[in-house]
Amino acid sequence: MIRILLAEGAPLLRGGLVALLEGNTDFDVVAAIGSGEQVLRTARRQRPDVALIDVGLPGLDGFSASCALREAVPECRTVLMAGRCRNGDLRRALAARAAGLVLKDTSPTDLVDAIRRAADGARVIDPDMAFMELCSAKNPLTDREAEVLSLASRGASAAQIAEDLFLTIGTVRNHLSRINRKIGAQNRIHAIRIAEEAGWL
Repeated sequence: MIRILLAEGAPLLRGGLVALLEGNTDFDVVAAIGSGEQVLRTARRQRPDVALIDVGLPGLDGFSASCALREAVPECRTVLMAGRCRNGDLRRALAARAAGLVLKDTSPTDLVDAIRRAADGARVIDPDMAFMELCSAKNPLTDREAEVLSLASRGASAAQIAEDLFLTIGTVRNHLSRINRKIGAQNRIHAIRIAEEAGWL
């Protein structure tokens, strides 16, 4: 019996996935939750074999939840679900030490197979996402520029970014200007959108 923790933010989809998974005699959905903050607490209590986690969970995102889960419940294998192909998601999934990454529009048969394979210790990667990763543009941002833009994407002002990263406000503004020039962005909001779509954040 494969014990499954399901973390999906959309209640309708969560219910549909529970019904699909419970239709397999070798699956037992031990918990179905709707936010990233619940993943660790629930996994520690239920000790699932596989966690099926939406990358876009509210609160703690699926990548962060996967990373924390790997540390706290190392025997649990994580399969991440993404709503669409995005550059960088495969890199982020591997960095989060997930066992797999699938698209939400995958067939029920393929999803069930992915869970079984992950439970057996295999890696499960959607071929479209693997191909996109191979074709994706190299990240032109330095680590510091990525830090600055990541904080900006969370709504931090130049002053807040400067305080968090122990920089001057002028240095932060220089970083933001350099980022805009490097990636051809018109402003900070445009730069964040470009970087998120390319998977650099």
